[in-house]
Amino acid sequence: MKYYERNDAQAVSVTIEKVVKKFGSFQALGGVSLSIQSGEFFTLLGPSGCGKTTLLRCTAGFERPTSGRILFNDADMTLIPPWEKNIGFVFQNYALWPNKSVYANIAYGLEIRKKSASFIREKVQWALELLGLPGIGDKMPEQLSGGQQQRVAIARALVIDPTILLLDEPLSNLDAKLRISLRFQIREIQKKLKITAIYVTHDQEEALEISDRIAVMNAGSVLQIGTPEDIYERPAQRFVADFVGKANIVPGRREGDAFVCSERFRISLVPEYRAQVPEGRSAEIMFRPEALREVGKHGQADQADMEGRITDVLYHGNIRRYMVDVGCPVPVVYETSIPHSIGESLHLAITHYRLYA
Repeated sequence: MKYYERNDAQAVSVTIEKVVKKFGSFQALGGVSLSIQSGEFFTLLGPSGCGKTTLLRCTAGFERPTSGRILFNDADMTLIPPWEKNIGFVFQNYALWPNKSVYANIAYGLEIRKKSASFIREKVQWALELLGLPGIGDKMPEQLSGGQQQRVAIARALVIDPTILLLDEPLSNLDAKLRISLRFQIREIQKKLKITAIYVTHDQEEALEISDRIAVMNAGSVLQIGTPEDIYERPAQRFVADFVGKANIVPGRREGDAFVCSERFRISLVPEYRAQVPEGRSAEIMFRPEALREVGKHGQADQADMEGRITDVLYHGNIRRYMVDVGCPVPVVYETSIPHSIGESLHLAITHYRLYA
């Protein structure tokens, strides 16, 4: 079987400039701008209705922006329909033709491009083997599992050798274990083929695991763009912190050089945050459950930022998740492998945090 190599020169960058999309009086996109590098696995992440699929469809050409531009490399593709772009699009609902075999579904894009029968046979076989689906070309879509159907949809998108692969929540209809398996397969194929990929999802864990960079969206706007580490460890806004991963977000106020929520929750502020938050001003502190460590033993209680009692325990196999009452309006969530009991008192210190005023 011939291996269809790609090279870096085939990968395409995507530039989105101030794209607005309105449906009547409703504004789905409010002037979105971002740049996607050639060969990058770029994810649009956000809740339902945030505009991520609309942005993907505008990039593909299924929707026409109300204003703004979309460039592939330096070429303006804003008004070019999808069939005139060399893109592969993977839909959430697979979108396979039920009356066509697997082979015919995958071959369709090559047939309309007037490729020879021998080339089509070889390329379809390549795509089936690439997706781990050898020997199913004669089957009909109804004879396949959901995971097999989605891999056929991906094979159909890749067989035309697109310069950009667009994926609209391709794994949302699959069970959890299969989602994990397929997302790594998609990532592996994307890197092997050196293709630019734009991936839409609302699954934060999925985005963090497979992306080179992520754009977090809400209400038609991009709130933050960065690597998975940037998005998780340094969320620029409260919404990003709350949406991506688990986060403790505790309200309080500045008192002197400290952030205070209750008599049992007080943490010294670094100079950066003291400069941002005036004395007496309300704010919120954000820290991840894994950013807590236990102190109080061996005379270390004075190192604690909070003290509280465990009110509930959730067992998650390798970790336990504890709800700790520290006298604030919301309980603090603490994750550790150390076993504790409900009612037990804990002294906890925060290793790193963010402050939102």
